[in-house]
Amino acid sequence: MRFRPLRSATASDAERVAVTAPPATMNAVVFDAPGEPEALRLAQAAVPSPVISELLVRIVAAGVNPIDAKTRRGAGVSAQIPGYPSTLGFDFSGVVVKSPYEAHPLAPGTPVFGMAAFPRSGGTYGEYAVVPSLSVARKPASLSHVEAAGVPLAALTAWGLIVETAHAHEGQRILIHAGGGGVGHFAVQFAAYFGAHVTATASGRNAAWLRELGAAVVIDHTTTRFEEVIADVDVVIDLIGNVHGGTGSRSLAVLRPGGLYVVVATGSWPEYREAAEAAGVRSTSYKVIPDGGTLATVARLLDSGAVQVYIDRVFPLDEAAAAHRMLEEGHTRGKIVLRVSDD
Repeated sequence: MRFRPLRSATASDAERVAVTAPPATMNAVVFDAPGEPEALRLAQAAVPSPVISELLVRIVAAGVNPIDAKTRRGAGVSAQIPGYPSTLGFDFSGVVVKSPYEAHPLAPGTPVFGMAAFPRSGGTYGEYAVVPSLSVARKPASLSHVEAAGVPLAALTAWGLIVETAHAHEGQRILIHAGGGGVGHFAVQFAAYFGAHVTATASGRNAAWLRELGAAVVIDHTTTRFEEVIADVDVVIDLIGNVHGGTGSRSLAVLRPGGLYVVVATGSWPEYREAAEAAGVRSTSYKVIPDGGTLATVARLLDSGAVQVYIDRVFPLDEAAAAHRMLEEGHTRGKIVLRVSDD
């Protein structure tokens, strides 16, 4: 009996784009030591070579995330950077140039998006990057590369928070802080998709937009203290921590007994576990897992229209410093993206 090839496991010929052999060097944004945004500079760097299960991807666009700015300043994952100059960046959308083997599902020419293994390898603020094949999925057909580049880290973080940790379900009451940000706007959508009653804190300008995304209630943090208008919450997703106005400490007071407090910005509140235990609630931190299978699920939700990504601003690669300044000013709606090369 003869078996037909599983064509559904690979990109169709129509989906693939032409690829050419990569050059020896590329444009990349690097920094020579931790510092302010001005530490970022455009330079020539060697095009990396993939090994074993890695892909070489031509980067079309790269997402800009808070962890990038923290690392540039000397925090974040800067302690794991093996040497300088270094190229930042986790998120990307682009086209596969080299695959591990000829019959690999992500063949050369396949449009993909995902996360690089920075700082174990070079980041995505450059024209090429090597990325783990298991951290990649085919780009949603309905999204441009710029839109797709804003998805991976933020959406995977939100999925881990809402689906895998909070186990969002019908009737559950979830409070999401910083609902208008990159992770926040995905968290609101995932929680609403799975039937939870979502309350989000955000600036007033984002209130109507977040309601469109699925939030039942939006609390303007500039005019209202959330603990004065909400109580008996099942889960708090804290994307702020305890730096600005004690958001973390105040969140414990609005949880029901035995409720769950989930914090992403752990560095802002190292004592959160002890405080949560004293308040009679459960707690955990969370760090993103760059899983390509989960990203493929997110891609299907994006293509179906059930979930959307919002891109606030697109900067050319050589204006990475300006992108970091905007990110650090705060109040960004959705994501900031670097345009690295042409489609």
